[in-house]
Amino acid sequence: MRANHIDVLIVGAGLAGIGAAYQLQTQCPEKTYLILEGREQLGGTWDQFRYPGIRSDSDMYTYSYSARPWKSPKVFADGPSILAYIRETAEAEGIDQKIRYRHRVERARWSSDDARWTIEARDLATGEPAVFTCSFFYVCAGYYDHAEGYTPPFPGRERFRGRIVHPQHWTPDIDYDGKRVVVIGSGATAVTLVPELAPHLPDEEALRPLRRAAAELVEAHPEQQVLPAGGGVRRALREVRTQKFGDRVAARPRGHVRRRSLQHRHVCRALRELRDERHRGGA
Repeated sequence: MRANHIDVLIVGAGLAGIGAAYQLQTQCPEKTYLILEGREQLGGTWDQFRYPGIRSDSDMYTYSYSARPWKSPKVFADGPSILAYIRETAEAEGIDQKIRYRHRVERARWSSDDARWTIEARDLATGEPAVFTCSFFYVCAGYYDHAEGYTPPFPGRERFRGRIVHPQHWTPDIDYDGKRVVVIGSGATAVTLVPELAPHLPDEEALRPLRRAAAELVEAHPEQQVLPAGGGVRRALREVRTQKFGDRVAARPRGHVRRRSLQHRHVCRALRELRDERHRGGA
């Protein structure tokens, strides 16, 4: 099978993959790239996770793209709003035209002799294999197993007569009105899920959060979820997004030397190498 060659192959069309594509086409416009996405549409986590109450657990002013700052006054956005933001960014920049959906990467091999990657993927729509070669292989697949979320073994699970649901695979047909519900865990998912479930249950006893360790929570009121219009804090957070490859998230004392993360330096160096390939006679 003849391989399709592109300069950069990106895996994943979620928040990171779309951001990587934007930086690439902005910093290295002469380079070709392609995004392989195993699912039917872009968005990654924000498209797959549909459980009640899903939202960001980081403020959107530092979570959003530097080239397309978050303009809503809502600091912690809900999942559908973040998904819409990713889609609008991809469409506005033409990145959506560079995505091949339902393509799952199965194997990647590096050849030092050829100085290139060979990527073996599969078109999930047809079952046919697809082979690509590239000079730079950029994995933006995140850290979730999208096919099967982590589920620890629960002895006696087979005897439970109710429905066991993993939030990662929440579907519209899940009916919890009037039911008795146990939520296992005390992380960000549980903290956003419990308040959404509670109003639909008969009483306080019907909802039982089950956790291994205590978690400390601070009550938040709706008015604390947004920054005041025209406020200096919100304006400052927007204005700091001036870096090409990252965000300055806090004020630093005069004379402070900003140290970039190791990952940040690797990405910058890789982009510089791609940009300089034409001078070295590279592919």
